Amino acid sequence: MKLKIKITLCCVLLAGSASAQKVNINQAFAAAAKQTDVLVKNVDSARLVKPNLVSPRTVEKGQFKMVVSRDWTSGFFPAELWYFYEYTKDKKWLDLAKKYTADIKKEQYNRGTHDLGFMIYCPFGNGYRLTKDTAYKSVIIQAAKSLSTRFNKTAGVLKSWDHNGDKWKYPVIIDNMMNLELLFEATKMTGDSSFYKIAVSHADNTIKNHFRPDFSSYHVVDYDTLQAGNILQKITAQGYANESAWARGQAWALYGYTLCFRETKNNKYLSQADGIAGFILNNEITPADGIPYWDYNDPDIPNVPRDASAAAITASALYELAKYSGNGKKYKAAADKILYFLNKNCTSKIGDNYGFILEHSTGHLPAKSEIDVPINYADYYYLEALLRSK
Repeated sequence: MKLKIKITLCCVLLAGSASAQKVNINQAFAAAAKQTDVLVKNVDSARLVKPNLVSPRTVEKGQFKMVVSRDWTSGFFPAELWYFYEYTKDKKWLDLAKKYTADIKKEQYNRGTHDLGFMIYCPFGNGYRLTKDTAYKSVIIQAAKSLSTRFNKTAGVLKSWDHNGDKWKYPVIIDNMMNLELLFEATKMTGDSSFYKIAVSHADNTIKNHFRPDFSSYHVVDYDTLQAGNILQKITAQGYANESAWARGQAWALYGYTLCFRETKNNKYLSQADGIAGFILNNEITPADGIPYWDYNDPDIPNVPRDASAAAITASALYELAKYSGNGKKYKAAADKILYFLNKNCTSKIGDNYGFILEHSTGHLPAKSEIDVPINYADYYYLEALLRSK
């Protein structure tokens, strides 16, 4: 806890000058690349022992944790490698990106998860964008077909989880907004509008059912699949309480509706993104450095963990939203500040944390899992924010 308090005080003292300070992108990428060289070596060593483990996820209790391809976070590591290739144009990163992307390929047929956007689109989408390899395109299309099987016409949304049937019947989590990009892309690739229509239906029903008047979001909404429009319950799984605002959930929502506006040009999605951005940026609970506490409503604030992953997602989303919104200057300044403090106070020393880039993320606090740790999706969105900041 001493470390967290030290960071909090340091961030507050520095916040006043943040607007005049920006991250040196070249230096930040160079440091991240050195750190990722360490990570790649640890990944290769781990795979010599357990070849079925394909991707590094986190460090918990000092232990390096790898995951199999069906884990929802499996795609972030190869996707990071694509970002290094995009920035450096170095063939080393291209070869690594291709190698580790291939390990996730079989998940294109996985119908048991809503996270195919994360798992497939992050690595294969970036791979296709940067190489135009048609093999990647076919994987993306198949993954969209698999994801579409989770859509229920009565509820009008994609089901998130198949587990814990005793707790809910048809759960939809706010995170699911992030997987819609895969569907939008599949329509562009194939001309088949069914993917697009599913994404729009899901986004519309999420606006209707997931948000409070202040634009904060519930984590889990449980739908009735027998009667259209009927909601069974609104609860949390990873936040502090059912009515609380879980920080990463707000970041997913901001990013999700920003991409929905990009893909549809429908102003209701822009308005929704603006509203969510307002909740995040104007919230008195948000620390001066813009790196949120893990949940906006934890009564023990400020003596609770931060979530660097939520900050990285938010910064990346704000850079894009700044291009579309009338609040663009405000959003870019906010993103610059968040990125500055992520770089200054949350980056690992070279060689530490097995090669993960950012520290101080919170995965699942109620389950006492991944608290104040490095985690792969924080690194991915941090690199994306660095790229977008240019």
